[in-house]
Amino acid sequence: MTDQQTVAEPSARTPTKAATVQKLLARSKGATLAELTDATSWQPHTARAFLTGLRKKGKNIVRECRPNGDTCWRIER
Repeated sequence: MTDQQTVAEPSARTPTKAATVQKLLARSKGATLAELTDATSWQPHTARAFLTGLRKKGKNIVRECRPNGDTCWRIER
């Protein structure tokens, strides 16, 4: 590498999909399966498997029903 070439410093890292899902689940209203798949581009079965993985890691995942009838999940604190 010459003096002319520089290595780009990494700017603020983009959050991982796992971090994105956990942030959505931490909201007071939680997240629906559609919201999780839209935010991550995951298939529905992948998003559900991730929820299972969080449960296995000790997170208390609560399934609720929103007033409009949608099922949502959230991390209970």
